[in-house]
Amino acid sequence: MQLGHYLDLLARSERELADAFAAVGEAHSEEADVAHLAERLGAQSAQHADALQPVLGDYQQQTGEDEPERLHATLFDGPRTGSLALLRDLHDLYLMASECDITWTLVGQAARSLRDTELEGVVASAQPETALQLQWLTTRLKQAAPQTLVVS
Repeated sequence: MQLGHYLDLLARSERELADAFAAVGEAHSEEADVAHLAERLGAQSAQHADALQPVLGDYQQQTGEDEPERLHATLFDGPRTGSLALLRDLHDLYLMASECDITWTLVGQAARSLRDTELEGVVASAQPETALQLQWLTTRLKQAAPQTLVVS
């Protein structure tokens, strides 16, 4: 069974997303909405990772893989500076949140197949919040794009 691999991937991806939200919020503190919501959404991602811990042990396997860390390092190498900084940082957050979103979908399918009500409950709680993270990021990207890409 490979579910343990995906649960580990998801928990680590959510932690990486939480850290990235915190870094972006801090780096762009002059943008009040970004600073506030990045802190809030990062806390949500950390809670998602925490919520997976009780079920992770049921399916855990030692993979030794570092996929979320590689994703984080590839997508998010720390907040940027310059005219494109906010747009690129939000874009990276969007890609990282998308990774979490699709992984929640896959884990949810497995949980239903296994009739694991505890895992289904975790998915039912976290997946809608991840979808809202993506909605906010999409809206904020749309807001930032014209100013950044056309005016600057």
